[in-house]
Amino acid sequence: MTLQIGNHTLENRLFVAPMAGVTDRPFRMLCRELGAGYAVSEMVTSRKELWNTLKTSRRANHDGEPGPIAVQIAGTDAAMMAEATVYNIERGAQIIDINMGCPAKKVCNKWAGSALMRDEPLARGIVQAVVDAALPFGVPVTLKMRTGWSEGHRNAVGLARDFESIGVQMLTVHGRTREQGYKGEAEYETIAAVKAAVRIPVVANGDVRSPEKARDVLAATGADAVMIGRAAQGRPWIFREIAHFLATGTHLAPPLVAEVRRLLLDHLVAHHALYGEFTGVRTARKHIGWYVRSLPDGEAFRARMNAIDDAAAQLRAVGDYFDGLADRMDRMPAHQAAEELSGEEEAACAAD
Repeated sequence: MTLQIGNHTLENRLFVAPMAGVTDRPFRMLCRELGAGYAVSEMVTSRKELWNTLKTSRRANHDGEPGPIAVQIAGTDAAMMAEATVYNIERGAQIIDINMGCPAKKVCNKWAGSALMRDEPLARGIVQAVVDAALPFGVPVTLKMRTGWSEGHRNAVGLARDFESIGVQMLTVHGRTREQGYKGEAEYETIAAVKAAVRIPVVANGDVRSPEKARDVLAATGADAVMIGRAAQGRPWIFREIAHFLATGTHLAPPLVAEVRRLLLDHLVAHHALYGEFTGVRTARKHIGWYVRSLPDGEAFRARMNAIDDAAAQLRAVGDYFDGLADRMDRMPAHQAAEELSGEEEAACAAD
């Protein structure tokens, strides 16, 4: 089942969530290769003085990435958000996504991310400015938000109607309030209410960790798609597993250990190329850790990996570990539930 955003036809209804420090170009391309129909970039700041920083330039790198190129922007000033819209479109963005979902304190303390839901006039003004800035380029605008600021202030439905009337062409709703952060369970009643209130596509986000959960969330909300974040960390093949289950009602066999070895090594090579050896080796450690966290001797290997600071040595160590694993099993173990976010990941706005 395809989905339309503006003049872009998405391959399916399984999306990769934008996660700061995670969904860089190599990870997005890997998820697309493994069945995701759409991937949104890491959050890019609207602060002009930061656009030329190395971090922002890496986040704006879309070389070789399959379209449509979707860039998420964040900020609190309508004029700055409009300028950021044009800046990113001129650098290849084909869809602009507005961040109104990140609950991280370093974002919300500046009244960006999900904090904008607390100031509805400001939120509407920012959306209007971004839509107006994108319109001359024919670039659609989408938006990701939460159910509200707090349990007593769930305003996603009203804002969804406002955003649709302004011109937003797709809404993603994470089934938690900002107050919840990533704690507790996501609720889907609010997402269903948003879907019933608007005509544009609605994407359900939050706690989708298995094919069965994806099926159930789609059924419970009536959403047009699901967005997956944490569950794809170290398990990017979750997208093809869900696609197979939705199409057939049966489970796809876990991937071969040899395939995962190849996928991870290719991912690391691309990661090193984007970040350079010094930074790339260090930032790759979290990805490696996610892959091995539930595997035999995974924690011990993760500890040894954290002492390696050479790209070639990192590749050799990963290759050797998976060679040893292949001697013990042909396929990866059956999926186990995703771990809870650590404080560091939560601060990075690693939404699922």
